[in-house]
Amino acid sequence: MNLKERIISDLTEAMKAKDADRVSTLRMVKANLMNRQIEKGGELTDDEVSKALQSLVKQRRDSIEQYEKAGRSELAAKEAAEISHIEVYLPQAASPEEIEQAVAEAVVETGASTMKEMGVVMKAAMAKLQGKTADGRLVSESVKAKLG
Repeated sequence: MNLKERIISDLTEAMKAKDADRVSTLRMVKANLMNRQIEKGGELTDDEVSKALQSLVKQRRDSIEQYEKAGRSELAAKEAAEISHIEVYLPQAASPEEIEQAVAEAVVETGASTMKEMGVVMKAAMAKLQGKTADGRLVSESVKAKLG
């Protein structure tokens, strides 16, 4: 069973269990995947589905940040709940230590020493974290700390 089929199957289970929050989140995920499939003009691979899910999580994190700035903690909590439902389908998240290690290795490999080379280091570090979910913001902060 591929990732998209698993999401649809879990949506059916959530409907039967009358889990309204999960049903809402999985319907939104399914709609997003269907839109991407239509744009592509064919079936999505598991890798494409993972990238779509990571994009949705990133959007939710950005929304949480905005809601917290505006003092809307109830909306931030709703977004956090959606993230927890989506992350079930993503690969294991990279720990801060793994991110630090990948950045350190990328700096050594690329020979970067200035902030001008941040893009090269970011690309190398993200390649090392392939197969894991890595928050780009954390990687970016780590790179800035190493090069700054």
